[in-house]
Amino acid sequence: MTILVSIIYVVLGVALAAIILMQEGNTQGLGSIGGMADSYWGKIKGRSMEGTLEKFTKYGTIVFLILAFVLNVLMK
Repeated sequence: MTILVSIIYVVLGVALAAIILMQEGNTQGLGSIGGMADSYWGKIKGRSMEGTLEKFTKYGTIVFLILAFVLNVLMK
């Protein structure tokens, strides 16, 4: 049981690292000064690839932390 959870933990850690590296930066440039941040792209971001990567990052991190806790309990 511990070996299986450990393998899932490592694979999830590598996948999270790859997903985080695939995301774009948060810099808005000069567009955020003039109020250009509320453009069409900003409104549909949730349905884009960037929005999907952010969702996977959030949920993957939650699962990663839960697995860390489970591994800690199983090792004792």
